[in-house]
Amino acid sequence: MKKFFESLNNVWKIEELKNRIGLTLLLLLVYRFGAHVTLPGIDATQLENLAGQTDKGIGSILDMFTGGAFSKASVFALGIMPYISASIVVQLMGIAIPYLQKLQKDGESGRKRLNQITRWLTILLRWCKVRVISITCTLLYLREHSF
Repeated sequence: MKKFFESLNNVWKIEELKNRIGLTLLLLLVYRFGAHVTLPGIDATQLENLAGQTDKGIGSILDMFTGGAFSKASVFALGIMPYISASIVVQLMGIAIPYLQKLQKDGESGRKRLNQITRWLTILLRWCKVRVISITCTLLYLREHSF
């Protein structure tokens, strides 16, 4: 047991490991905070009522995989899917757009630029999906409470 604690103590002496562990803990903290931030335009009390009604089925499975972010309609409920979609779009557009074809052939500098384009497209896709979720929840709420 003493050797285990010595090894654990030695980890903090290595600068690169200390930085990686710190970054990982920071990213986990940011994710957990973001999992509690509700999307703009969503009424949190109505969302809690809806979550109470649909605690079984596919909704609970999705909520389990997102760490509770799905039932709270949080910013991180979308997960990594917008990035994957953006990456696929950029790769497919590389066939049709000469500028992207050139970047694919440029080596490291082209790859960096393609990654930057993918990240910007990810932000755009995430924003679009958030707006769609917000509008859908609003329409469902209005339909439920009309008449």
